[in-house]
Amino acid sequence: MANKIGTCPCCERETRLTFHHLIPRKMHRRNFFKKHFSKSELQSGIYICRQCHSGIHRFYDEMTLAKHYYTLQRLLDDEQLATFFRWVAKQRVRV
Repeated sequence: MANKIGTCPCCERETRLTFHHLIPRKMHRRNFFKKHFSKSELQSGIYICRQCHSGIHRFYDEMTLAKHYYTLQRLLDDEQLATFFRWVAKQRVRV
């Protein structure tokens, strides 16, 4: 999905955004996820900045993201990620 400009819901900076699948695509073919989530839920995602996107994937592997962090609210409620997002919010936006 293409980049767009907007406000990142994680760090609240106005910048270029990338699409983050809330359930990583790698997990879509696994039976657990096929059983517990609809196709539209598997395809759902959020637009976030590259720094927050990279940080999410640096802190958690795909299975953990898929099973525990499959909504924006769950990402924001995680203390480790919240600390990281607060740090990113103070960084200069790279164009």
